[in-house]
Amino acid sequence: MRRRTLLAGSVAVAGVSALAPERAMAAARPDIGVSAYAFPLSAVRLLPSPFTENAARTQSYLLFLDNDRLLHTFRLNAGLPSTATACGGWESPTTELRGHSTGHLLSALAQAYASTGDTAYRVKGEQIVAVLAQCQTRLGNGYLSAFPESFIDRVEARQSVWAPYYTLHKIMAGLLDMHLIAGTAQALTVLLGMAAWVKARNDRLTLAQRQNMLDTEFGGMNEVLTNLYQLTGDPAHLAAAQHFDHAEIFDPLAAGQDNLNNYHANTQIPKVLGAIREFHATGVTRYRDIAVNFWDIVTRHHTYAIGGNSNGEYFKAPDRIASELSDTTAECCNTHNMLKLTRQLFLTDPARADYLDYYEGALYNHILASQDPSSAHGFQCYYVPLRAGGLKTYSNDYNSFVCCHGTGMESNTKYGDTVYFHDGGSTLYVNLFIPSVLTWGAYTIRQETTFPAAGSTRLTVTGAGTFQMRIRIPAWAAGAQIRVNGGAATSPPAGAYASLSRTWVTGDVVDVTLPMTVRREAANDNSTVQAVKFGPLVLAGLFGSSNLSALPVLDPATLTPTSAGSVALQPFYKVHGQRYSVYWSVTGSPLTAHYPFDGSPADVSGNERTATVYGAGYGSGRTGNALALDGSAGYAALPNGILAAATNFTIALWVRLDTVTTWSRLVDFGTGTGAYLFLTPRSSAGTLRFAITTGGSGAEQRIDGPAALTAGAWTHVAVTRNGNLGVLHVNGVAVAQNPALTVGPAALGSTTRNYLGRSQYADPYLDGALDNVRLYARALSAAEVSTLYTSGS
Repeated sequence: MRRRTLLAGSVAVAGVSALAPERAMAAARPDIGVSAYAFPLSAVRLLPSPFTENAARTQSYLLFLDNDRLLHTFRLNAGLPSTATACGGWESPTTELRGHSTGHLLSALAQAYASTGDTAYRVKGEQIVAVLAQCQTRLGNGYLSAFPESFIDRVEARQSVWAPYYTLHKIMAGLLDMHLIAGTAQALTVLLGMAAWVKARNDRLTLAQRQNMLDTEFGGMNEVLTNLYQLTGDPAHLAAAQHFDHAEIFDPLAAGQDNLNNYHANTQIPKVLGAIREFHATGVTRYRDIAVNFWDIVTRHHTYAIGGNSNGEYFKAPDRIASELSDTTAECCNTHNMLKLTRQLFLTDPARADYLDYYEGALYNHILASQDPSSAHGFQCYYVPLRAGGLKTYSNDYNSFVCCHGTGMESNTKYGDTVYFHDGGSTLYVNLFIPSVLTWGAYTIRQETTFPAAGSTRLTVTGAGTFQMRIRIPAWAAGAQIRVNGGAATSPPAGAYASLSRTWVTGDVVDVTLPMTVRREAANDNSTVQAVKFGPLVLAGLFGSSNLSALPVLDPATLTPTSAGSVALQPFYKVHGQRYSVYWSVTGSPLTAHYPFDGSPADVSGNERTATVYGAGYGSGRTGNALALDGSAGYAALPNGILAAATNFTIALWVRLDTVTTWSRLVDFGTGTGAYLFLTPRSSAGTLRFAITTGGSGAEQRIDGPAALTAGAWTHVAVTRNGNLGVLHVNGVAVAQNPALTVGPAALGSTTRNYLGRSQYADPYLDGALDNVRLYARALSAAEVSTLYTSGS
């Protein structure tokens, strides 16, 4: 197996840092800008579930591994004797990344010790640390690795070398975890020596030299050094961390720009994880903005349905999903690090339930799905293929040691770290529905559930006192209900945390029902390419030994939670040992998006193209509620590339104008003033107008209605394109057409500014309301448009 061609060119009390899954001793510096905190792994005991099964396999592997074999190249590099059998794969004596797995192993051993209380894991980790200390002493200058320091010379000279700082980061992070989580004092001593060496090595370089050096993958050096600063309070560690701030990546992200195309994905994610830790250490909001913007960009524009990203390890152009399905999609390391980043961002802003919605989906559909359940040692995927007919392949005991083998050891030993958080006082967050027992001061919370086999969970409280329980209601769980002690049900909104504040007594029970329905998620770049989901779970079609040369065809009318026509469906995390397809070609030119705006921006088409509402609210609609726009700043934004695959199309909606303003917009999809399509209720010619162009206003192809829309009444407006025939409909009747409409939405590419109520230009915002906005990747017939009008939908 070969990865990355060489790249040359928490806490139980408030105010304590959230830098690690668990902290064995107090930090010198509390984190800045944190309003939620993690529990130590030792406070959460998992009850039987698929997570404990995965964890048990990995825990067995950790104790199976021979320390001497992993330490063989460390000893040789330090001039110490070793008779151990060398490891193979990426830990072979000739592989430039050798030594990285030992760092992963240390982190996993510390986490396994904290999660289980079994001291065998701590003892094994301490034995490794003791040998590393011997090697460091022999080398004499604080440096420690399984390869010579000359590898760093090569990085600084911009000569070909794999990624030496990447490996050093793994070792340093493992030492820090052994100290923080397992309480190993010697690990901190070794780590401080390494940190001093890193700073000295980089202090002697110019800024330009350091920035050039950062083109070679360096893992999360800024993260681990910042964490060390938070632990010790020594500003030298923060200064060393900031030597690894990569301007080429950070500057565009700080400005909200997506420049990720053709960058190696897992080289960038740890850098950004370092940025959020630097925010927590310094309070500098630029670091926070970098991390928030990166997360938003990656999850919205570079992420597959399973929560993973990258094809062939690289980010591609924004919104390329359907066109990037292969055997090398979704590198598992990426999602391991994205979950770490997501967790830090939620601690920063626990009002954003979408962070944990992503976390849940990626945890089940990528992390849980990437371990081989038939392996006693929890062998791990490197990539998770998403092409039709994909087949998962796995690592092995001693001849793999790829990056994802290492992060797999970590991921499968810390499943309890995000189930619950707290605010440092009297608020408890229930984030994930994993059977477990939490010890929280004088309280015990027992969560019993078969989720995701069933959409429900039960929380039983032991202990008496007043606190607030905040339970995540996932965005997919419309119609959720909560009952306390069997009482009357409440119906909290989806996509937010439900709050229960009361004086609790031992035996209080909270029952949560989370309706799970079948829905479809369309690829950003092709609305007819879709994945099937049931609740948070991606469902895969099972194809046995049959390879596929194209996406299987799905008729939505045949879809159930267990089958798609004649093809059996199964939760993706359970699919192993056979070929599968996660994505389907959906027949019938389906409804692309439907926004009823009944109190939320949800897309009810099944394609999960949720809108984002800015400065607007909800009011009385044509049916139910509607999006209420004030004419000054309110609008809604739809996902990028919403009609990118559509040649023929339909846009249909209900509008009530409160004020008729020239050049305001019903819809406006585009990438600026050069390429767009729009519907305006009144053009400068005094007419309802549809226009589309790829060459600015001078090249617009238009359909002008007979008059402008009027204020004070609900009006149904639709525009269709079939071939070159564009037709404008008002209240179910065709009122104008253009037989030479040669440009369709597909010609605009993946549009990035898709607005309802706002223009690409500095035109007035819409003053009124929009209801039942529907988008189709086909032209509705005149009869179908009329039916939308007469039905009021």
